[in-house]
Amino acid sequence: MNTIIEILIYALSFIIGAYLLKGVTIKNFLQAIIVALVVGVLDYTLGNVLRFVTLGLLSWGIFTWLLNAILIQIADYFLSGLKVKNFWWALGLAAIVSIVSGFLMEFVL
Repeated sequence: MNTIIEILIYALSFIIGAYLLKGVTIKNFLQAIIVALVVGVLDYTLGNVLRFVTLGLLSWGIFTWLLNAILIQIADYFLSGLKVKNFWWALGLAAIVSIVSGFLMEFVL
């Protein structure tokens, strides 16, 4: 049950990020759920590989933030419901998603 709640929190975080950033577009909440799932799968697979290859360097906060922006850019390439203009908008979206989801998870879970 917690996994479903976490996915919904991340989807809500992506919707809030898209609302706040003019360079990010998400069509609707269903697309936000798909974005949350795809970014989660990318983080679990590709993100873990990159963390291993860089010998833990990406486990530092700033590098994790950059990695999340890269994963958002990759998700943008594969998903038609997500449009991110460039890397800087992806970096901003990664920051907003991180802050909003962290805040919501603290109060919901």
